[in-house]
Amino acid sequence: MRYAFLTWTCVSTLWLANSYRTQGVPASVLESTSDVSVVTTARGIAYRPTHPSHAQAVLFFSGSGVAAEAYAPLLRPLAEKGYATFIVSLPLRFAPLESHKQEALERARSVIDENPSIRHWVVSGHSLGGALAARFAAAERSLPLSLVLVGTTHPKETDMSDLQAPVTKVYSSNDGIAPVDRVLANRHLLPASTTWIAIAGGNHSQFGHYGHQLMDGQATVEREAQQGIVRDAILQSLTERECGLPTC
Repeated sequence: MRYAFLTWTCVSTLWLANSYRTQGVPASVLESTSDVSVVTTARGIAYRPTHPSHAQAVLFFSGSGVAAEAYAPLLRPLAEKGYATFIVSLPLRFAPLESHKQEALERARSVIDENPSIRHWVVSGHSLGGALAARFAAAERSLPLSLVLVGTTHPKETDMSDLQAPVTKVYSSNDGIAPVDRVLANRHLLPASTTWIAIAGGNHSQFGHYGHQLMDGQATVEREAQQGIVRDAILQSLTERECGLPTC
């Protein structure tokens, strides 16, 4: 019995680890070109256009257990359009403790401090990354930003209905981790002006390039199509603040 339990434990652990493993990411999206510089560190990935054409940038928090590289196919195209884009990695991948979550928020703040030429930020994140994005926006109310929450039920406890920043919430019909009913149950915690985007047939895992998470639903839409909707939502938030000021 003991050996059977140990075997089950090992198999389950390996399966869980594999479900979060980055998959299907072309090497090219992680390499610098003449148009985009790519720098990968323990804090995350920085995509900087060689000739930036905008004063807006993207700050994206990775989901729990998911490597920053898994979001490269989703986000690199934004840099190719001239927008600097930064993916924040979570400490220990899962940010299990509050101190780890605080560290992730500090990493995001340092990105902003290191880029004073950016006049407006689109802060975004997937799953736990969405929760951190919401916390960041709630704490940094003086910062010119827009908020795009992806595949998350957050905010769940903090009332952000008075937030002056534009907010977009993207969710999927087949998401088993952030199901529709729980997403919509918390809509009163966001501004009444929030833009809501439902992806028919999308699930939780396809917001990034990694395996199928335990308890997630089955997607009936292609990963590229699902991510294209998210990318368009972020682009919409960027172009709405083209001058880089909240009054645009």
